[in-house]
Amino acid sequence: MKSAFLLRSDNGLVSTSRNFTALARSYGLQQKLITPRSPEQCGMVERLIRLLKEQCVYRHRFESLQHVSRVIADWIQFYNHQRPHQAPGTQTPAEAYALAA
Repeated sequence: MKSAFLLRSDNGLVSTSRNFTALARSYGLQQKLITPRSPEQCGMVERLIRLLKEQCVYRHRFESLQHVSRVIADWIQFYNHQRPHQAPGTQTPAEAYALAA
């Protein structure tokens, strides 16, 4: 069965593990790996991960896995619904998505 949804990822240990690839398939995703040593091919994701680290992860001393999960979930909510972005037109992702729908 050919999936309509493509998951583009790097060649790291997580994205090439049996568990990850099985999970992706269970969601109906077809995985496509980027060219090795070419992070620019996943530039938007690389940028998002960098922001997550700089604006969230590096600013906390986590007490537990639950604490990590809560703090990152809060940051993702902030990122998508409150933090203005440079493009398009300083809208949040949620605002841009609503206009596109």
